[in-house]
Amino acid sequence: MGIEAKLPNGVLLTTVAKVANTVRKNSMWPATFGLACCAIEMMAVGDPRFDIARFGMERFSATPRQADLMIVAGRVSQKMAPVLRQIYDQMAEPKWVLAMGVCASSGGMFNNYAIVQGVDHVVPVDMYLPGCPPRPEMLLDAILKLHDKVKASGIEGQPGQTTIEDSPYTKPIVRDTRISKGLPVDGDIGMPTAPLPEDLEQAHG
Repeated sequence: MGIEAKLPNGVLLTTVAKVANTVRKNSMWPATFGLACCAIEMMAVGDPRFDIARFGMERFSATPRQADLMIVAGRVSQKMAPVLRQIYDQMAEPKWVLAMGVCASSGGMFNNYAIVQGVDHVVPVDMYLPGCPPRPEMLLDAILKLHDKVKASGIEGQPGQTTIEDSPYTKPIVRDTRISKGLPVDGDIGMPTAPLPEDLEQAHG
């Protein structure tokens, strides 16, 4: 029993947007952009156990001009941010970004000046995936949720940028910093200072 049994007259009514987005979600080609330990889990979705080929996504493209999904797997350093943006700009439209792992989503444990505190400071993010690192099953689930967003979007195929608060998953991390507490960044943190050599000589003299 096939579709012809459900449509005896051979007529199917739909919209151009639904047809186009169905094709788009079934033929996403990810860009190879592994940055840290999350990239190992991203590679694992290509093996026979998880089999991302079921969704037509087995071709991880090495050139951005033949990719439409950037999976940012791992932390993004300040030096890598311009490279990430350049690759994103070279990708074909429509294109989507999945922030994989807590480091890509919000900086993770690297709350310092060297790591970008969330890849959404560099490129628009369509799906956030928490975890350190998230398992391959979680990545597949995030991809399927992104597929649903793409299928429900307009003719342009762009579902719109997602904020961490609007993510279908738990918020990756909440920063507890001096700025969030209203404390001065360059204030005295109360660390003891080592005595100078001349002070030691006077104390023992």
